[in-house]
Amino acid sequence: MLLTKLIEGLEVVSIEGDINRNIASVEYDSRKVRSGSMFVCIEGTKTDGHRFVPDAVQSGAAALLVEKDVEAPIDVTVIKTPNTRYALAHVSANFYGHPSRDFHLTGVTGTKGKTTTTYMLKAMLEAENRKTGLIGTIANMVGSEILYAERTTPESKDLQSLFAYMKGRGVSNVVMEVSSHALDLHRVSCSDYDIGIFTNLSRDHLDYHKTFENYFEAKMKLFNMCKQAVVNIDDEYGRKVAERAKCKVYTFGLTQDADIRAENLSLHSDSVEFRVITPWMSTDVYVNIPGKFTVYNALGAIGACCLMGLGTESIKNGLKNVSVPGRAEVVETDRDFTVMIDYAHSPESLKSILETVRDFAPGRVVCLFGCGGDRDKTKRPIMGEISGKLADFTIVTSDNPRTEDPAAIVKDIEEGIKKVTDNYITIVDRKEAIRYALSNARPGDLIVLAGKGHETYQQFSDKTIHFDEREIVREILCDL
Repeated sequence: MLLTKLIEGLEVVSIEGDINRNIASVEYDSRKVRSGSMFVCIEGTKTDGHRFVPDAVQSGAAALLVEKDVEAPIDVTVIKTPNTRYALAHVSANFYGHPSRDFHLTGVTGTKGKTTTTYMLKAMLEAENRKTGLIGTIANMVGSEILYAERTTPESKDLQSLFAYMKGRGVSNVVMEVSSHALDLHRVSCSDYDIGIFTNLSRDHLDYHKTFENYFEAKMKLFNMCKQAVVNIDDEYGRKVAERAKCKVYTFGLTQDADIRAENLSLHSDSVEFRVITPWMSTDVYVNIPGKFTVYNALGAIGACCLMGLGTESIKNGLKNVSVPGRAEVVETDRDFTVMIDYAHSPESLKSILETVRDFAPGRVVCLFGCGGDRDKTKRPIMGEISGKLADFTIVTSDNPRTEDPAAIVKDIEEGIKKVTDNYITIVDRKEAIRYALSNARPGDLIVLAGKGHETYQQFSDKTIHFDEREIVREILCDL
């Protein structure tokens, strides 16, 4: 693509060199630069892309997109712009031909429920025979094809490339999780959102955002980008979104004031049933995922699907058959107790899953959880206190310790739990903690393994190991 076309519409501070040259690729990783590439220099939290200009030039970069002054050979075009993170999104969208304009794009943001909501959307759209792409925490998918997912929302260049791939595969709809980091770091800038869904907002990611208001403002950006919004007004911050959004807003919740609401709720150990009332249709639905939070996730997804013109039967059939790995997922054990795997890794999500299982657990609720290293430390004692109050017994262990000392993380959690109970034990090794939970299970117990969910690995300072809790539970049970 001609460089002039690539930077078309971009705010430019200065240009040095030839702008009528062809660009073979757009790269933000100097190791991927090849002859004719544009290298976009991004300043990150750990390193600064401007440092790698010599490497990019040596590998054949034809152009540099920078926000700082750099030295480059005379035959390399240097374009300076105020914000290279935004610029990366802009030139990537231009390079790939703005693919998100050619399908219907729905973005889901919030603290909890993003993954489940996107899976619900995909299930209902496919029940309507619409070829659907999904982008999110667990995987990226085109129909049944599974693609590698490095993070919840890909970097902007990778996202536009993925959009282009999905367009080439003939999708009519794409549904995606939109993280607060992605919004704040311009990963989703220049993407054409038809619908935005707001699930809820609670404490998370304050290690990055620093304040709760910054976290909310990051989420709010989606609703200044989309054409229509579906917003949870039972949530305090959802009401703020509804007031401030620059697009048409439809609300959902259990309140009578909501445009999309649920009535006659029946909550079971493995499912929920309710009647959904919308401006477009009303019907009884069944979802094979337990918990009140499932009702909220379904309402947001139903509202979006109604806006996309789906039929009632497709909505009902999609929700009836949806399954989400690692979300209230029961592991078959053949024993007189139940093991459930859930991704809960924030105070609100842990509280939510424990409150849900308390309603139907015949025996004790046993909670096993840890907290991730190199993340918000302030939530650790809060989660300890939550488990201490809601579980009958807690096993405090590791999650993904990353570069932190796992024992120190466990100690942080213990500061909260010991305020409210002494019905807990600390076992730093997560596999041994699971072994303890299974070895000491009583008839009727419901054991919640919280935090890892769909993940099949565990991250340490010096290595990442395979760690699939489904496999581990079965392996330990074979030995007992």
